[in-house]
Amino acid sequence: MRHFLDVWCKGWYSTYRTWALLLLVSPLLILIGCGSSRSVPSTTGSVATVSVPTNIPPTMMPTGTPTPTATPTATATPTPEPQQARFAVIGDFGLAGQPAADVAALVKSWNPDFVVTTGDNNYPMGAAETIDANIGQYYHEFLPDGTSAYGPGSPTNRFFPTLGNHDADIANGQAYFDYFSFLPGNKRYYTVDWPPVRMYAVNSVYWIEPDGIKSDSVQAMWLKEELAASPDTWNIVVFHHPPYGSAYHGPSSWMRWPYQEWGADVVLTGHNHVYERIMIDGFPYITNGLGGGARYAWGNTIEEGSVVRFNADHGAQLVEATEQQLTLQFITRTGEVIDTFTLNR
Repeated sequence: MRHFLDVWCKGWYSTYRTWALLLLVSPLLILIGCGSSRSVPSTTGSVATVSVPTNIPPTMMPTGTPTPTATPTATATPTPEPQQARFAVIGDFGLAGQPAADVAALVKSWNPDFVVTTGDNNYPMGAAETIDANIGQYYHEFLPDGTSAYGPGSPTNRFFPTLGNHDADIANGQAYFDYFSFLPGNKRYYTVDWPPVRMYAVNSVYWIEPDGIKSDSVQAMWLKEELAASPDTWNIVVFHHPPYGSAYHGPSSWMRWPYQEWGADVVLTGHNHVYERIMIDGFPYITNGLGGGARYAWGNTIEEGSVVRFNADHGAQLVEATEQQLTLQFITRTGEVIDTFTLNR
């Protein structure tokens, strides 16, 4: 009987262990069968990962035909606006009276961007008492607002003078510097940029120019450097005393600087109360002195290279510039065109 009980107990115990093991392992088998991924302890204590693919639901397909994305239209590169300038040049104009008024009316009829002078802005002596009557009375629209008592001015300056000898007869031109206090730099010589034009106002009045008036002076070296730095514009040099001339005053040889070599395109002057265009080695020197002062007779000697001469009436120059062309016309106060000169690039 005892032997029977020992065998029965051992058999029951073995069956118990089997069921117990199944009860312990079955949760793991269930998890594996459901497609999960779990870490199973290994015999060494490290974790072995068992990866089981999960069921992925089918991708939802669009129910309609997709609209294709429109191809972007290329944006056109804007074309730069061509640069243009339109301005007037007056010389020896500063004497209040009918000729000056007529020339001013002619200038305003052109609706220029700005006005340039070749000097002698204030006859007879450059006094403070006469300067506004000689200038502002006729050109206040181009001066900065508040400069002239004769009327409203411009929001920005559009009047660019150069010194003449009659502007400096009293107090070394103090009235000129006071009236034109808005000019850039030292006010005796300066540049004006108005693309495609660059204008260089130079002082040829030697007794009020501390930087000199010879071709190797400080002022001349300034002009040389400025011209060299501006090769792509129309470079117009303006001053009072003409290097070459056939009229009453003749030439002012101290102003014979190498303008063409330095990069200038044209030189504009006054002092002789005539209109004259002189070509020296193909380079234009133009005297414009018929803005309002008394007209001059021609001298005994006509300058070599003088191709156009006129002194029968007052007038002014109209200058029109594009990037490819520069045209200068001298027109009388009655509208007669005396000279047209064009440069092309």
